[in-house]
Amino acid sequence: MRVTSLLTAGLGLTALLAGGVPASAAPATLTAPAHQRLVWGPCSPQQQELNEAGAQCARVTVPLDYSDPGGPTIEIAISRIEARAKHGKRRGVLLSNPGGPGGTGLANTLHLRPALKDVADRYDLIGFDPRFLGESTPIACDPAAPAPAPGPATTRREDFERSVRSARDTARRCEEHGDNARLLPHATTRNVARDMDAIRAALGEPRLSYYGVSYGADLGAVYAQMFPRRADRIVIDSSTDPAATQYELFQRAGKPLEEALDAWAAWTAQRNGTYRLGGTAAEVRSSVQRLLDGAERRPVTVSGVRLDAPLLRLVLRQFIQHEEYDPALAGTVRDLTDAAAGRPVEPGPELAALLELLASPELADSMLGGALFMCGDRGWPAGGWPENPETYWRNMERSRAAQPVFGPLVNGMMAPCAFWTSTSREPATVIGNDVPVLMLQARRDNNVPYEGALALHRRLTGSRLVTADIRSHGVYGRGLDGLTPVPCADDAVNRYLRDGTLPGADLTCERAGEDR
Repeated sequence: MRVTSLLTAGLGLTALLAGGVPASAAPATLTAPAHQRLVWGPCSPQQQELNEAGAQCARVTVPLDYSDPGGPTIEIAISRIEARAKHGKRRGVLLSNPGGPGGTGLANTLHLRPALKDVADRYDLIGFDPRFLGESTPIACDPAAPAPAPGPATTRREDFERSVRSARDTARRCEEHGDNARLLPHATTRNVARDMDAIRAALGEPRLSYYGVSYGADLGAVYAQMFPRRADRIVIDSSTDPAATQYELFQRAGKPLEEALDAWAAWTAQRNGTYRLGGTAAEVRSSVQRLLDGAERRPVTVSGVRLDAPLLRLVLRQFIQHEEYDPALAGTVRDLTDAAAGRPVEPGPELAALLELLASPELADSMLGGALFMCGDRGWPAGGWPENPETYWRNMERSRAAQPVFGPLVNGMMAPCAFWTSTSREPATVIGNDVPVLMLQARRDNNVPYEGALALHRRLTGSRLVTADIRSHGVYGRGLDGLTPVPCADDAVNRYLRDGTLPGADLTCERAGEDR
């Protein structure tokens, strides 16, 4: 399990910039100058894996503001692993994005290449860091002051007020730092899509193939909408409802998260001899609820670190995303329950890794990349983030009846967006076209719910949807992360990228990889 993503993945629910005016009314096709001489060379020392894999890196110059192509510019860092196939067997370039928002993707090709198998030989695999992230003219914020640890006693309201102060401080230290007030309004998904097309043009390619997961899936849909004639073979994995606001997407995750907890509780009850959390699903859920209720009064201390209830909810959320994490979640809840009871605890490896991450001074800034795009992508207040903190508080409290574990989390995830002022004035992207697209979605995805993918599928009339009947966030190449693969989904992606053949109809992949 990728522990470093635990506290950031929950911020990766990004809408497709719904509302606004149709894309045709906006200058969607403005791009950077196509005639650039790229200087290829070794990647930076920080990209050791890319250098060891024989990749090369370069920089593409793009406008900061595409409506002012002669104005200030920024640089987009790209990587390339060249196709092995030559002449007629080489297809072109395959760009990829790992999600986030806020994820850097310069080395994403290394993760993608084993899943592609022989298909990797047909494409130049292109990675890139989206604008203002990683090595692409990065934006920095004022350093975060050390966050005060929760006290030995607390209340729900105190926890909420602490989150409000943190969100307000993050917005302030980002927007007031250096030249950020001028740069931040250009941190938009539409501009990242334009940067992708600038990469295509700089590489001298007439069309662009693409794979993106989570926010990267939404980004792929936006690219296909803005540049339909330049979209070649587009694969989007785990996408969202294009008509929902960012805050609505957070809220909609509550129901599938509770359903996932029900499934985990039933699994754990069958192993009560190991985890001692209850012999029935109801008893296991009661154990979790007691843990959270107690932490709302007295944070749980493990290895000298105090964990309040909001943080415990976030930990539960990350573990519950994948069925394969059920043992890790059960072991973690057991450890936390023992710690809450005052018993000595030697944290398991998953909890120990989380505690190490929480102690990292870089933790606060590791989530800023997501805020850049979540908060500024749409004009305020149309972006859907309630301005009044009390709205979040009321929604949190109301949600407890039906969603006692995750309702307070998904309804209270304001991040810094409630206080963000540096937003784009550009209209949003309305999705609706017949571009051929291969979509993947897990039926029990509790990060970006399945209904959102169905909504996008209806708007992308040329798409085919491959459904994996699993609890997961991300479908393609799961085996590379130590998760159970979905062979028929992997095969559908590779077949499409290899020869351009979409499934004849929507497809459901069973757990064993059989289709029906």
